[in-house]
Amino acid sequence: MVKVLENNLKKPAIKIILGFFCVATLSSCSTMTPTQQRVLSGAGIGAVGGAVVGGLTAGSPAAGAAVGAAVGAGLGAAAGALTK
Repeated sequence: MVKVLENNLKKPAIKIILGFFCVATLSSCSTMTPTQQRVLSGAGIGAVGGAVVGGLTAGSPAAGAAVGAAVGAGLGAAAGALTK
């Protein structure tokens, strides 16, 4: 009974923390330059893609995400430099 109550009390707190995190993340992007936005979105897309490929092939989603994020950020920076 006690564990059920503890789990139920943690759920609203997690939702509140995630809500604040989402608001802070979204509001911080509004002051970025277009190049910075491309780097950030490239890193995010690369991390997700790398995690999927790493999990399916090498069995290490974390390593795949790290490599994908680095490659995506590099490509985003290159794309930002090309548009100037």
